[in-house]
Amino acid sequence: MPDTGWIASITAAAVFVFAAASAVHALLQRRDTGTIIAWVGLIVLLPLAGSLLYWLFGVNRIRRRAHALRAGYLITDPSLEHTTRIEPPARWARLLRAGDQLSPFRLTGGNAIDPLFDGDRAYARMLDAIDNARDSIALATYIFDCDPVGERFITCLHQARDRGVQVRVLIDAIGARYSRRNTLRRLRRAGIPAATFMPVHLPRSLAAFNLRNHRKMLVVDGQRAFTGGMNIRRGHSHADPGRHPVQDLHFELRGPACAQLQRVFGEDWLFATGERLNGSKWFPETLAAAGARACRGLPDGPDEDFEVLHFTLQVALAEAREQVTIATPYFLPGVALTGALKAAALRGVQVDILIPARSNLRLVEWASRPQQAELLERGCRLWLTPEPFNHSKLMLVDREWALVGSANWDPRSLRLNFEFNLECLDRGLGAELARWADDLRAQAHPLTLEEVRARPLLGQLRDGAARLLTPYL
Repeated sequence: MPDTGWIASITAAAVFVFAAASAVHALLQRRDTGTIIAWVGLIVLLPLAGSLLYWLFGVNRIRRRAHALRAGYLITDPSLEHTTRIEPPARWARLLRAGDQLSPFRLTGGNAIDPLFDGDRAYARMLDAIDNARDSIALATYIFDCDPVGERFITCLHQARDRGVQVRVLIDAIGARYSRRNTLRRLRRAGIPAATFMPVHLPRSLAAFNLRNHRKMLVVDGQRAFTGGMNIRRGHSHADPGRHPVQDLHFELRGPACAQLQRVFGEDWLFATGERLNGSKWFPETLAAAGARACRGLPDGPDEDFEVLHFTLQVALAEAREQVTIATPYFLPGVALTGALKAAALRGVQVDILIPARSNLRLVEWASRPQQAELLERGCRLWLTPEPFNHSKLMLVDREWALVGSANWDPRSLRLNFEFNLECLDRGLGAELARWADDLRAQAHPLTLEEVRARPLLGQLRDGAARLLTPYL
């Protein structure tokens, strides 16, 4: 018989080197101590299987993949150099300084920001802007349904194109599949330049499957913009929502900060199509003041803007003195944000968290329940908002500083999606948003610790199991 001992020895040595390299990588690259212990322990117990599992699931390929995909696509807009910058009030200096470090943009004054509290109002304003467009229309959305609302947008975009307006429409490749009819095909048949963000072609695009563009932005003539949580679909309409009504919050923006939204759209469009949007039609040389409100864009994603939103939320909670109001459809904060919420409540800050009583994603609803007891124990207040399903995204601090936009309080928005939010500082806007939140809270059910503890054991086990899937929800 041939001597195979040397083969076994070489194999064992290779497995040992592989396991050692995996453990070293985990020690150097992972941030969370508990995660490091879990992976290194698994590698020590199961050198080959543990190492394979680590390289398959433990390495942050998502962030690395996003960097590689978007490398070289950042553009510079000269008009941003001439925007109206303001001197921050001393009360908010530290929070705004954090934004200076995190965002590519500076806080800009001279803006008008109008909250649009339902789809009918938001869509009417957006369609009016499209109908009055003279030079350019840039539209990015996660979902663009080919339903009565979507058809109105397609018609208006087509008419604008026929008037000689430059039109570009960007839809997320996964979001495009929410529509039963192919909206992208309808747009292209109408002669409207339209593209999908990160098309999915399995299996070769599996690494980018989760990198979704969740931004909702419309910029007209480079000087009138809309952003927030609303997709383009019938459910957001208050008058005719169909079978699945959705309450949401959107914003109209006019003034110098519109250039920031246009730049973000320009980067996304360049990345998706290779076309660079240049010239005064897309980027006016000057943007006149349209109001007195201050804001800045906070683009966030698993690329160069990684963890912008996560750090902004933590700093805002640390700077709160009196009240924090959070409205989000999906509430799955990690350990750091949960700790920051509890710490704020322990300091005497009134922390109000408004979430839907019944989610449209039951698995997310179940996964969010296990942490409710610890938040309530430390003084946070949880409010369950009634139907229709509330898709609004808002963080309001001391009724003056607000964060609005497309991002939810969940791992998908905080780690995977490309999002766009507006950081706003204005007492008048804060008061208006506070009234909206107060009205919503008056309709909501206050969740109590007794209710949480009285949940059946089987339900708690189900919720705990769903919680294990949090990184993937």
